Amino acid sequence: MKLTGILPGLSEPFARVFNVLPALAPQRARTIAAHRADDGKASGDPLSEELAARIDKQLILPIARESDEETSRAAVQDYGQFLARQDRWEELSALIHDVDLTRRATACATSHAELLSYGARADVIHATEDALLDGKSPSLDGIEALEEILMEHPTDYAIAVIVALAHIDIGWAWRGQGWAHTLPEKNLRLFEAHFERADDILGLFDHIEARAPLLLAARCALMGGQAMSKERLADAYERLIALDPGNPRPLRTMGHHLLPRWHGAYDLLELEARRATSLTSRTWGQGGYFWSFMDALAIDPGAARVLDLDYFLDGMRDILERHPTQYFANLMAAYAAITMDPARTAPNAPDIQRNTRAAIFESLDWILSHYLYELHPMVWAQAAVTSESATPLPIRKANMRRGVLAARRAVARHFASDLLDGTTVAFSKHGLRLFPLGHAATE
Repeated sequence: MKLTGILPGLSEPFARVFNVLPALAPQRARTIAAHRADDGKASGDPLSEELAARIDKQLILPIARESDEETSRAAVQDYGQFLARQDRWEELSALIHDVDLTRRATACATSHAELLSYGARADVIHATEDALLDGKSPSLDGIEALEEILMEHPTDYAIAVIVALAHIDIGWAWRGQGWAHTLPEKNLRLFEAHFERADDILGLFDHIEARAPLLLAARCALMGGQAMSKERLADAYERLIALDPGNPRPLRTMGHHLLPRWHGAYDLLELEARRATSLTSRTWGQGGYFWSFMDALAIDPGAARVLDLDYFLDGMRDILERHPTQYFANLMAAYAAITMDPARTAPNAPDIQRNTRAAIFESLDWILSHYLYELHPMVWAQAAVTSESATPLPIRKANMRRGVLAARRAVARHFASDLLDGTTVAFSKHGLRLFPLGHAATE
């Protein structure tokens, strides 16, 4: 059944845009393709031959190929995908309602409701992205099937969110992350059409947003791609963060959407980061400030001009002090070593940007010394591929090797002088130990 046939209220612009689907693939697709072609490389300058030769013998860094956080995330997300594939929508909906109401999350604060929702729409999203990467026109079969499910459950907000977020994800797949004036007109029209449909869906559930974090998160995701006042967007995020203060994802997406390239301003971003820190202090201490700026700084280095650097670094420490998990330790270490690598700073960047990135990069020293004792390759892989989103974990098979390579090279660079002197650098649960030449690493 055709999308226009099952949705009598579908706008004419939306229907018309779908007649031009063979539009050029967006910049996002070209960027991902470039990353795939560059899969064997790591960030920064290549290691010297002498340093590279010492890594295997002198750098002891255990690898957790199945970390608890990744396993937990994958299990919940895969279950959402399984229920959707089995057409067990009532069961999936009941589960989402339950975990959304109780704010159930993984040990490292990833919302179960978000994971189930993503799993349920993952097949549709991946099919669209794969088609765009191959330069083909995506099929509408998947999104049409989801729309049919929504028609069978018109009052169920869990189903509505799955379908609305599918439209939002597809819209972003067409648009990419670039400035609007740099994108093909057809891509922007498709982006707007999908967002228009998502708005129609979510608009039916405005009356229950105040008690459903997943629904309010979907509304914030929608608003991030719409034309509206920055104050209205900030207010929506403030309500979401107050509703689910233990979830760092709204903090990260808020920082992203309050950048000037979308609907915000640097000063507003800094103000809202402080407000968010106050709302989440019980869970994160000053960490709310770090979460709010984490992706914003990666996407737009100009955000450094309003950043309180000491407050940001204290936020990193608070997160690791309160939640000393290896997932967070790897996340912070990869962010410092790869995302904030001074080698990635633009040659003409102003001093404030250079100094900010350098200071964050230097935090790698205390993260490695006090918190990290095992490598989580998938975290490093995501940092190595892109710093522009907080999307779900990349596909394991395609990124495991890249993550290991990126992490070991980054750590080797940090301890280059020690390794070249013959010192063995050993990480373990007992802490970081340096064994000079001639002394065996016994732990």
